[in-house]
Amino acid sequence: MVHRLVVSYGQPDDPAAFDAYYRDTHTPLATQMPGLVRFTTGSPQPLDPSQPAPYLVAELDFESEQEMGAAFTSAEGKAAAEDVANFATGGATMTHYELNEVHAPR
Repeated sequence: MVHRLVVSYGQPDDPAAFDAYYRDTHTPLATQMPGLVRFTTGSPQPLDPSQPAPYLVAELDFESEQEMGAAFTSAEGKAAAEDVANFATGGATMTHYELNEVHAPR
């Protein structure tokens, strides 16, 4: 099974500064977390333009919830978590869940 952490970042005060910091500083910190098996990011667009979308969404996958917990108690995980306050001026919401794969009928 895969356990996923989703971080949704709100609109930053300075998007260019957010992007540079996220790319050059935060991503290298996050990718050092032990047990991380996949790390993806994207800039979502709402299907309904009247609804706001996060500025950026990051998905971090671990083999289990226990592996995720261990990652965040590690020195690398603590550093990555503490770093969020340095750039996420629009706030950050973190959620996690066990992935359940559903196959579409053919």
